[in-house]
Amino acid sequence: MTVKELAEKLNLEICCGANGVDREIKGGYTSDLLSDVMGNAGEGHVWITLQTHKNIMAIASLKELAAIVLVKGLKPETETVEESENEHIPVLSTPLQTFEITGAIYEWLKK
Repeated sequence: MTVKELAEKLNLEICCGANGVDREIKGGYTSDLLSDVMGNAGEGHVWITLQTHKNIMAIASLKELAAIVLVKGLKPETETVEESENEHIPVLSTPLQTFEITGAIYEWLKK
């Protein structure tokens, strides 16, 4: 499944990094602790978090993540948007809570 397909199926807003929506999603990881994501997320994963600052893009780039999903209607900060566009890693937003969107993404990915 691509980032674009996931966004369409779950009504996720593409906030930035739209050039990367054709990235293939291989799995997912949910955490708000950057060091946890750095140590445990896998290449091609979608990362679910409430973090909005530019450091999330450094982790996403390092780990070659497919996308970042921000929860609770959060939007990326200006510097995060700039990095997302430069790295072609989409940042998406959902009004759902972390538990809800993690479960929904899991269900779609295992189909």
